[in-house]
Amino acid sequence: MTDMMDSIEKIDPEIYRIIKKERDRLSDGVELIPSENVVSIAVLQAMGSVLTNKYSEGYPHKRYYGGNEIIDMAEDLAIERAKKLFGAEHVNVQPYSGSPANQAVFFALLNLNDTFMGLDLNAGGHLTHGSSVNFSGKQYNCVAYNVDKETELLDYDQIKKQAKKAKPKLILSGLTAYPRKLDFKAFQEICDEVGAYHMSDIAHIAGLCATGVHENPVPYADVVTTTTHKTLRGPRGGMIMCKIEDKFDKNGKKNLAQKIDSAVFPGLQGGPHDHVNAAKAVAFGEDLRPEFKDYCKQIVKNAKALADTLMDKGFELVAGGTDNHLMVIKLVNKGLTGKGKDVQTALDEAGITVNKNTIPYEPGSPFNPSGIRLGTPAVTTRGFKESEMKVVGESIAKVIDNLDDKKVIESVRKDILELCKKFPLYPEFDILK
Repeated sequence: MTDMMDSIEKIDPEIYRIIKKERDRLSDGVELIPSENVVSIAVLQAMGSVLTNKYSEGYPHKRYYGGNEIIDMAEDLAIERAKKLFGAEHVNVQPYSGSPANQAVFFALLNLNDTFMGLDLNAGGHLTHGSSVNFSGKQYNCVAYNVDKETELLDYDQIKKQAKKAKPKLILSGLTAYPRKLDFKAFQEICDEVGAYHMSDIAHIAGLCATGVHENPVPYADVVTTTTHKTLRGPRGGMIMCKIEDKFDKNGKKNLAQKIDSAVFPGLQGGPHDHVNAAKAVAFGEDLRPEFKDYCKQIVKNAKALADTLMDKGFELVAGGTDNHLMVIKLVNKGLTGKGKDVQTALDEAGITVNKNTIPYEPGSPFNPSGIRLGTPAVTTRGFKESEMKVVGESIAKVIDNLDDKKVIESVRKDILELCKKFPLYPEFDILK
């Protein structure tokens, strides 16, 4: 028992060194992956708390194990804050992450092989929106909708035509690499016209939706899923929000909220991660503060500044820019079709973390795509503003335009290190100093 009281540095120096290296990597580089952020010390503390010791199958006040009275308080608080944050009727905070959350909705509302519609992966959809290599494409019949080939924007009239022909049971609105705003009201009108459930996946833009920086789908959609990291700036996890009444099954034994809850537990998961749910509550509390809206506004300002800088340097962006937290560089006009992986590697060497990504009507392949996806949530948390984003954009352009020049990449690396020194990461976190 004495060993259990010792620090990780003493108990497991190997893992300690790995954690410290990762902290240093984050601190010394520019993190531009749109699905990543930097959580507060309070969120980290909740995740590393004694709440990880409890097992809590079931829901608050209806557990299968004893001793959950205090755990119930934490989960109740997470639910209450999420409802307030989004204006939701019902919230389930137990999904382990975004993909299990989406799977639970499919499990609750669809039968195997039922038809649904989701955004094509190359156009900015997610694996769980119907990809053939994912459960959503393997177990259900996905009719993918796409962006217009010329504008690279969603064409809601075309989506409506597809829906009338396909007669889907569910239409999924959402994105993982679509840089423009989504019209959730338009999606809802399509769903109403064809008699489909409207499921919205806002994993990427949840913080923007909660603060009014982007339209919130909760008033429209039957079910809304999200991760709790990304723009919500919480722990890695998932969440489902929904209406209470099932508009297609008003006389059923279970309402919509009950169907969702049953799909999560016992349908797909066992005991929830109580320490993560507590951290979700902490993050939602932070998100309810007025300054969080200012932060979300700055995310978008920073994204626009980065996009403008890149376009000024001769780069083409999917859909011609961004309305949200992300953008996708099209490498084709730079003669780098299918070279997204090489660009990602070169930017890594320069201290700029991005991810290779497909572009609409991808001329390459998912493994060697022709795009680079960038986002601003993490750098905005660190304090970057428009002037810093211009420096970052110029640095990205310099690397891509000199992809094989190690001296240029090393020079950019030095510039990025100097920039990052002005924005220290977790300077007060003793264990990682």
